[in-house]
Amino acid sequence: MTEDTLPVQSGKQIADAPEAWEVTSTALPFEGKKTGVRTDDVVMPDGSVVRRDYQVHPGSVAVLALDDEDRVLVLSQYRHPVREKLWEIPAGLLDVPGENPLHAARRELYEEAHVKAEDWRVLADVYTTPGGSDEAVRIFLAREIGAADGERYEVSEEEADMELARVPVADLVRGVLAGELHNNCLVVGVLALTAARSGPGLESLRPADAPWPARPFEN
Repeated sequence: MTEDTLPVQSGKQIADAPEAWEVTSTALPFEGKKTGVRTDDVVMPDGSVVRRDYQVHPGSVAVLALDDEDRVLVLSQYRHPVREKLWEIPAGLLDVPGENPLHAARRELYEEAHVKAEDWRVLADVYTTPGGSDEAVRIFLAREIGAADGERYEVSEEEADMELARVPVADLVRGVLAGELHNNCLVVGVLALTAARSGPGLESLRPADAPWPARPFEN
């Protein structure tokens, strides 16, 4: 079927929907410290069975922290798979199954930037690479930010080389569109923030405890 022959449903509301095709066999040939690789034999609509390999991932949270001067808190961190230092927003894994993502986001903001926030909302929920991983990320918008209480978290490994900065939103948007910034959560977060502002407004964003079917949690 070519693009010209694809059916078009004008005015249809577009929303992703849960669906699970039959799996005839499954295996976990590799399991690392935090993630693994699963191999599934999946029944296709035409009855054929194909093998799909994908990363299994606990899920992540990311925080777009916006200060009162309309600057976003970003950090530069080395990412070995792509051999680059990327500018990112604070982010981290959901270390405990069923962990409340807001609790995890508060923790990551404290650990990576020694910052706290009073106003939290959900900016976007995304699958990072759904063709090859089940990783789901919830991106929060954090406002009314200030220095965290207590001692700074002791960082190690790649985090020991992090550089922190506060960058105006407009500069980040320009960097994304110019192909200078590539981190998934930063790109999605900054563009979602811009879209919300130009549309229904930030007060229309979902509350911080909004349901997240991709990673159900307890309040």
